[in-house]
Amino acid sequence: MSNESSHEDGVRGVFSTMKKSWIGTGTTRRKVDVQVYVYAEQDGDSVRVQELNENYLPSGEESEVSLEEFLAGYTPDPEVYEKKMQPAVRKLTKTLAKAERQRQQGEVYSAEFEFKNALDMDGENVRANFGLGLTYLDRGDTKEAERVLKKLVNLAQTFSHDNKHLFNEFGIKLRKSGMYDQALAYYGRAMQIASQDENLFYNIARTLYDKGDMEKGLVFVDKALALRSGFNEAEQLKQVMEKKRAE
Repeated sequence: MSNESSHEDGVRGVFSTMKKSWIGTGTTRRKVDVQVYVYAEQDGDSVRVQELNENYLPSGEESEVSLEEFLAGYTPDPEVYEKKMQPAVRKLTKTLAKAERQRQQGEVYSAEFEFKNALDMDGENVRANFGLGLTYLDRGDTKEAERVLKKLVNLAQTFSHDNKHLFNEFGIKLRKSGMYDQALAYYGRAMQIASQDENLFYNIARTLYDKGDMEKGLVFVDKALALRSGFNEAEQLKQVMEKKRAE
C-alpha cells in the first residue's frame, strides 16, 4: 500500500466523504450529514470503495463508483491512512498470523482467543471467521462451528476467489465432522454465486456420498464431469457410487 492518494495506477488511499445518517428516536429522529472514511482503489474508470470501521480497518462489502463521481465527492486524507489505517492493518495481520500458527500447532484454545481478538477489530473479517470456525471444528465443537457458519454464508467475501482455499478447507472439515446438511447448505449458497464450478459439484457429490444419498450424489458428480472431462477424482467417485447404488 502507498500513502499517496494518487499514483501511477490511479487513485488509492483513505478518503473522506459525507453521507446521510439517521440519529435520534421517535419525534426527534432526523437525518444528518456525517463524515465517513473509506479505503479506495481505482480500477479503470471506476473506484472500489470500502468503509473503514471504528478501528480504522476496511470492513464490509465494497461498492463501486465512477471515477468522475468519486473525484467530485471524496477528499483524500493521507494522515488517517498513515497514522490510523496502516497501523490497524498491521496489528490485524499480526494477530491473524499468530492465530493461524497456533491452530496449526494444535493450540486450539489459544488460537480461538487470537481469532476472537481479530474479530474484535473487524467482525466481518472472513479470514478470522473461517479461522474461528475451523478451530471449533478441530476440537469437535459443532454447535459453535455452526454459529460461525451462519455468519459466513451471509458475508459476500466468503465466496470470493481470494478465499477459495479457506472456503474449501471449511467445507471439507464440515463434511468430515459429519455435518452433512450444514455442508450442503454451505455449498448451496456458493452455487448461487459460482454455478459452474466443477470442484464445487464434486464436493457436493462427495458430501452426498458420505451422507448415503447415491442418487443425488451421482447427479452432481455428472455435473462435475460435464464441466471437466478427465476429472480423475470425480470419475473414481462415480464408480464407487454406482457400485454402492447397485448393492
